[in-house]
Amino acid sequence: MEKKNQQFFSATRIAVIAMFAAVAGVLYVFGFSMNFAFPFWLQLNFSDIPALIGTFALGPVSGGIIVFVKILIKLIISGTSTYFVGDFADLIIGLAFVVPAGLIYKKHRSFKGALVGMAAGMVCSVALSVIANWLVLVPVYLQIYFSGDWSGLVGPMQALFGSGVTEETFYTYYLWISVLPFNLMRCLIAVLVTLPVYKRISVLINRMNERFMPKVPACGEGEAVAAAVSKKRTVITVAVCAGVLLLLIGGVLLRYFLS
Repeated sequence: MEKKNQQFFSATRIAVIAMFAAVAGVLYVFGFSMNFAFPFWLQLNFSDIPALIGTFALGPVSGGIIVFVKILIKLIISGTSTYFVGDFADLIIGLAFVVPAGLIYKKHRSFKGALVGMAAGMVCSVALSVIANWLVLVPVYLQIYFSGDWSGLVGPMQALFGSGVTEETFYTYYLWISVLPFNLMRCLIAVLVTLPVYKRISVLINRMNERFMPKVPACGEGEAVAAAVSKKRTVITVAVCAGVLLLLIGGVLLRYFLS
């Protein structure tokens, strides 16, 4: 178990996770609305692509870390305009996409396994987006952002779908004509880009691991020394990562309370 933990927290793996998280965070910041088809608060971005590639390359836990860190990066760079409701939605929907895909691919490392994993992740993510918006996100957003006034949500939907959108019919239009197709499109874009790109990326990462992962000697005393060095390196790596994570969270909180 200790050796497995040391391998997971290797300097190479942490560096690659950070690289994917940084790319995902930047792509997340540059989200954009599609006002001709969806309400303005549904913003499309391409941050799922590096998160999904990183999940296939490094595993579901690493994929989850990438999703979490990209949210922190976005919050530090541009803050939140939804009192963290939209950011929380992107977190759980992103995790629902990459974690099932990573779990399946971890057991079936083949093209078919990747397809099945991405299909499962897509179903989980889209289903969770509908359920979460219905039960949690819309009610919370309505109270926090509009003080319970439905006109703030109904108005933009009426501009898209006509006067048939009312407080009573809002969920029917929003969940099935906006949330579901929007998240389906988001997942499909990530899948279509990941399929041709992943193999080349995985070869590069495997080469990096072979080059930088510490090799333990077979002799008794040398093996003990190498294990001690590896353990020390693991502790330092985890401590540095924890410090960086705390700084990111602190930056988010400072930006929120000082803005």
